Amino acid sequence: MRGGFGDAPSFDDAAASDGATSSGGAAFGGATSSEASVGRLCHNVLNPLHTCVYFAPEREDALAVLGLERGTMAYLAGRAAPLGAVGAGTVTATFYNFNHEHVARYIPAAWAVTTPEAVLAARLRGVDATLRRLLGKEALASKEMAEAAGLALRATEAGRREARPLYAANASLSVPEEPHLALWHAATLLREHRGDGHLAALTVAGLSGIEALVLHNATGTTVKSAVFKQTRGWSAEQWAAARGRLCERGLLDEAGEITDAGSALRGEVEALTDRLDAAPYDHLGPAATARLTELAGGFTGMLRAAGAFPAALFGKG
Repeated sequence: MRGGFGDAPSFDDAAASDGATSSGGAAFGGATSSEASVGRLCHNVLNPLHTCVYFAPEREDALAVLGLERGTMAYLAGRAAPLGAVGAGTVTATFYNFNHEHVARYIPAAWAVTTPEAVLAARLRGVDATLRRLLGKEALASKEMAEAAGLALRATEAGRREARPLYAANASLSVPEEPHLALWHAATLLREHRGDGHLAALTVAGLSGIEALVLHNATGTTVKSAVFKQTRGWSAEQWAAARGRLCERGLLDEAGEITDAGSALRGEVEALTDRLDAAPYDHLGPAATARLTELAGGFTGMLRAAGAFPAALFGKG
């Protein structure tokens, strides 16, 4: 997830299209597919259609043209732009797992360089270039792409804006005309709808942003801790302190391995997230949700085959 359990996709939901859950598939010792909601299974194959752009150069290239620094500034501005020219506090609150001091180095400075409107336009150009390279012209022009976009957009009709700031901000944007961009837009809405609910679930579980990152990393199903530390601005000392707090709660053992209690808590968080995120998929209905899962799974498989998610970035430790 984009919240405490990682803005980067889990390896299973980024690189697989077999219905593994975002808590970790059976192969990773997490919940099995039969235990996951149909909405979560659909999310797990839709989410990579959004997140693939964060592993690709095209989006950052488009934002750099505006004068934004590559790396953290471009990332934060690109994701925060739907909210407008907000300050660091808003970004920290909505992104959840970033060190506030790290965010404050780049936001609101980014808005002195360019505007949210210019960032949104550049973001979409980067998305377009990324999907054209990874999926190819045939897939983008296919009837399956148009069908998937239509189904995903229908699901977004039932999204709730209340207490969902990133979803609400993205829901105010116009839907792109081209099917592959419309699908990316819809995948973004559904991702942020689930993500905003996920933050509420993490709060109920008493997990801070960095603690949820450490707990997720212990499953081995997301990016390595070095990636989280660099991109989220956490020091080795802060990471170790968070790990210590999780050990005190019995969620990790002394070796940093996730315990049964830690796995159970993650399962509870995902189950609550499922309930908070049920509306789009209830609105879509079982048959259409299954069809969207099938279509999105096919496109995610193509992303994986094209090398969209570098395996070297993922893993425990």
